[in-house]
Amino acid sequence: MNTKQTLKTLVEARSGLLVPGAFNALSAKVIADLGFQAIYITGAGVTNMWFGIPDQGFMGLAEIADHTARIRDAVDVPLIVDADTGFGNALNVVHTVRTLERAGADCIQLEDQVAPKRCGHFNGKEVIGTDEAVSKIKAAVDARRDSGLMIMARTDAAAALGFEAAVERAQRFAEAGADILFVEAVTKAEEVCALPQRLKQPQLMNMVIGGKTPIFNAEQLGELGFGIVLYANAALQGAIAGMQKALTALRDDKEVQESSGLVTPFAERQRLVGKPEWDALEARYA
Repeated sequence: MNTKQTLKTLVEARSGLLVPGAFNALSAKVIADLGFQAIYITGAGVTNMWFGIPDQGFMGLAEIADHTARIRDAVDVPLIVDADTGFGNALNVVHTVRTLERAGADCIQLEDQVAPKRCGHFNGKEVIGTDEAVSKIKAAVDARRDSGLMIMARTDAAAALGFEAAVERAQRFAEAGADILFVEAVTKAEEVCALPQRLKQPQLMNMVIGGKTPIFNAEQLGELGFGIVLYANAALQGAIAGMQKALTALRDDKEVQESSGLVTPFAERQRLVGKPEWDALEARYA
């Protein structure tokens, strides 16, 4: 079973597949090493960590394709790739899907915000018209070379137009051929609970730490019938907290030891990046 088939099986089980987000190849290796079964390549995380700026539409196709290819080389688990708005109109979506499929995506997520988009849990979001949004999903479905590549359709309409409008739009995306639906930034627990009853396609629920959606345990969301439970930036926020703690100690104490518990040991860092395997290759080809 290849990674696309594996992801499809996991999602269609609707048992709350817990998926963390990666912002580079090393974060992806940590996620895979801990036994998670799939990885989400987060546009917000790439924007924050690559550019050091907010998730407000600054990332382009080249950046997310480059990260996807590097992460695909680093890990063997399924990859869900955040493609923002598809970087333009329906024709741009065709190019985006083909580029990211070639880079190694197993699922591509597209959203319906007006460009430049912004983080789903920021204020001030706007969405494009339903007909245009549906056309972009149709273009994505038609553009894929491998029918096993999944298309995830995200709507941010709940914030702009209300919950019922978001559900209606998600249904239109399903009719257009989307494999997975993602209603972003619902703000009430009863709305979270209602979504699996209202929409037939497998769904993703986004748990943004500090965001607008109430936090549910992944097992609870699995029992409700969600296919994926996303923590897109838990690794990012954890990495920032870790850097701040280690560097604060370095600033104040003028040294940091492995025994401090503030840093990953040198040997563990080398294990994660596969140095023993590279040593073996060096010996083989020397």
